[in-house]
Amino acid sequence: MSEERHHGHHVGALQAAHELIDWRPELPRADRVKVKEHTCDCRATFYELCRAGGLMFVRRTHRLRGVATVHESPWTISKPVEALWLRLLIGSAR
Repeated sequence: MSEERHHGHHVGALQAAHELIDWRPELPRADRVKVKEHTCDCRATFYELCRAGGLMFVRRTHRLRGVATVHESPWTISKPVEALWLRLLIGSAR
């Protein structure tokens, strides 16, 4: 049986007119975080759409020379974060 690797989404090319996400250092705020969606981790930077404590946020992980740096978007209610996630995927936010 061959093992098949399942990729997540790839982030679209950054558009000329794009929103800058307010990335903040990761802080331990919840015991458990559920990853709802993720981008493919085949690139140095990948993203996760997360839910914890009744709120949602986007987590960004950047790997460079074996060191991972993690940032998060502001935690808020689901509708604006899901919209942010879509903008991130199409390249109109970064």
